[in-house]
Amino acid sequence: MSAIDITGLSKSFGPTAVLRDVSLQLQAGEFVAVLGPSGCGKTTLLRCLAGFETPDAGEIRVGGKLVAGPGRQLPPEDRGIGVVFQNYALWPHMTVAQNVGYGLRIAGVPRARRDETVARTLAVVGLQAMADRRPADLSGGQRQRVALARCLAAEAQVVLLDEPLANLDVHLRGAMEQEFADFHARSGATMLYITHDQAEAMALADRVAVMDRGRIVQFAPPQQLFREPQNEMVAGFIGEGRVVAVEDLTPVAPGRAMARFLGQPVALRCTPAERPRPTARIALHPGDLRLGGTEGVPAVVTRTSYRGGHLRAELAAGPARDIALTLNLPLAESGAATVARGQTVRLALADGWVIPEPSSSLSS
Repeated sequence: MSAIDITGLSKSFGPTAVLRDVSLQLQAGEFVAVLGPSGCGKTTLLRCLAGFETPDAGEIRVGGKLVAGPGRQLPPEDRGIGVVFQNYALWPHMTVAQNVGYGLRIAGVPRARRDETVARTLAVVGLQAMADRRPADLSGGQRQRVALARCLAAEAQVVLLDEPLANLDVHLRGAMEQEFADFHARSGATMLYITHDQAEAMALADRVAVMDRGRIVQFAPPQQLFREPQNEMVAGFIGEGRVVAVEDLTPVAPGRAMARFLGQPVALRCTPAERPRPTARIALHPGDLRLGGTEGVPAVVTRTSYRGGHLRAELAAGPARDIALTLNLPLAESGAATVARGQTVRLALADGWVIPEPSSSLSS
């Protein structure tokens, strides 16, 4: 049985369709991230699941129980779902312990058992020494842990997280990513993590659902999203991807093909069902390009920038210099320091993925 089963979910606000026939299944104990640009519908999806919005169509089941559907809309408190909001949603007048135990108190849990549960939960998130403090006396990361502890104390088996790291600095984000991973491992909860930050999604999730204009366009493990995007939106959105055209696409073995990129032959990955095409679009990333010496595709360096472990070169290729590419050069590589703006280089393509035609897209 799926922990969360969403079928045909649609939601509009006035004339604006925000969710369009969304279907999504999460297995028990799975960590799923919903990723997409601002305005794609991901937060509305979370709010429908939590019970804060009523869908116009479709069904939502949690643990096999219908919580939203035609003629049925269970209130949030009856869904057995914990929510960690971007702003933490802590009661400012309550102590840390009171915030964590609030749900237990409302549920009528006896005082002694409630105190025991709160103490145990605060120990799990490393906040037992701060039980008597107010939220205003805590750092952003500590408040985030209080919100997680509240879900853990309530024994929520489904936890929704709405952009939980958006208000934290970059150093604290890394630490909190580990907190979420540890919380997931300890609790065994099913977690749905809403974010626009693909680094967070790729680092944390078992699977990632990419949304675009109210639809889920691909639902797959992070590595598959990166290496095998189903369409141009995913290809351009994930991992600084670029989408470029090739000609004379010819499959040569299951999952392998040859084509011509700006006149140069290139070897590519593709679906086993790929067929010959006069033109196709491929996805590539900065790490897929290499300096090609006297061979390869000519390109002009338009900008370079130091990125710590490597030099980033922005390039313009093609007869009209209208194909934008990016190349990462390790600083230890011979000649990397001499690549400069205005220089012409030649590029070799080490890897690339043929984006499937819509009728032959990979199943999610």
